[in-house]
Amino acid sequence: MSKKKILNNSKMIEELNNLKKQLMNLNFQKYSGQLEKTSQIKITKKQIARLKTKYSSEKGENNA
Repeated sequence: MSKKKILNNSKMIEELNNLKKQLMNLNFQKYSGQLEKTSQIKITKKQIARLKTKYSSEKGENNA
């Protein structure tokens, strides 16, 4: 595995953690009644799914 791939993987994991934190904050805002754009939750969930898919496909290529 090249150094570039390791950096990309660590950046993807970091971004995934940031998105999960953002989703948690959005849910807190929703239940406390402060969230105006509830569509942000759906958008964030889709971003997480896309990132997980990209990560797993790259991980799969390394194992093949």
